[in-house]
Amino acid sequence: MGTPPGDDARAGARGLDDARAAPVEPSRLRPGAFLACVAALVGAGIVGLVLGPIPVSATGALAEVLHRVTGLNIGRGLGGVDASIVWQIRAPRVALAVLVGGTLAMAGGAYQGVFRNPLADPYLLGIAAGAGLGATIAIGAGAEGVTGPLAWVPLAAFAGAIVAVVCTYALGARGGERSAATLLLAGVAISSMLTAVQTYLQLRHTQTLRDVYSWILGDLSTAGWHDVVLLLPYTVLSCAVLIAHRRRLDVLAVGDDEAASLGVDVTRTRLVVLAAASLGTAAAVSVSGLIGFVGIIVPHAVRMLGGASYRSVLPLSFLVGGAFLVLADLVARTVLAPGELPIGVVTAALGGPFFVLILRQRSTAHW
Repeated sequence: MGTPPGDDARAGARGLDDARAAPVEPSRLRPGAFLACVAALVGAGIVGLVLGPIPVSATGALAEVLHRVTGLNIGRGLGGVDASIVWQIRAPRVALAVLVGGTLAMAGGAYQGVFRNPLADPYLLGIAAGAGLGATIAIGAGAEGVTGPLAWVPLAAFAGAIVAVVCTYALGARGGERSAATLLLAGVAISSMLTAVQTYLQLRHTQTLRDVYSWILGDLSTAGWHDVVLLLPYTVLSCAVLIAHRRRLDVLAVGDDEAASLGVDVTRTRLVVLAAASLGTAAAVSVSGLIGFVGIIVPHAVRMLGGASYRSVLPLSFLVGGAFLVLADLVARTVLAPGELPIGVVTAALGGPFFVLILRQRSTAHW
């Protein structure tokens, strides 16, 4: 960290290409860890297609999906009702769970890197409060019955989340600069204000409370291919930007001043990463509701598996987050079949004890 000022340009180039600049053990993405996470995601997807209130053949389900996607007839597919169950109900639900879980997990890892705080999650800048307020307004206006790609509840939730992040970023300005601490405080303030407005609207429209709470607790029961198509571009854009900045997140771990001395534009990097992570999170919650713990516990689990470098944390978080949410959704739709649990309840029940265990084993002061 003792780079002379005259060598800033050369140090900046080395800082992005040489991971020794970061205070974590730098490592490239380990092939073994990557393959294990891919296998976990594929396995979770297969289980999600096969199991349910009406079980179907694993080989038949795979043959049906491959035929629908590629047009190839590989093996004997399903017919009649089973084919409709797999392709029209379970396949879009599994695909949406992969996108939502992966996006939330990667965004959580990015937030933790930007703020250098292992407790940071994708909802830190007011996204949850903004999305909840937007959904509450739409549901209170009677828009919950509108379905399809132009459904008003997802659009209102997305708009509310984006407005909340913009307000947080504007409030967090201090002398033209936005530090991690001021952004955190601004996020708390904006979340409190928006939550208060949401609570007031709920009291004014008590007949919609059940629908609002159903959305807040997360729900993939109405997932269709239109939701997958709606979310996919945002997920691709968000994840591509975060992956492109994974080395800079490693450099940011040394602190703002040290990272700046290594040639990193700290303000710009923080803005780009937060914008990409917030955009992906806002899009994810707009179609799934507020699903907690994914963005916190998955990056922690990935660090245990593949190391602390963000070269590994971000891509592996997407794979593990997708697998985790597919399995959580499977539990949500089978444990009380033919009824369903809100998926947010399942992720909290699974993620809470895991997070407590992590906190007991490792002090956050050393992360």
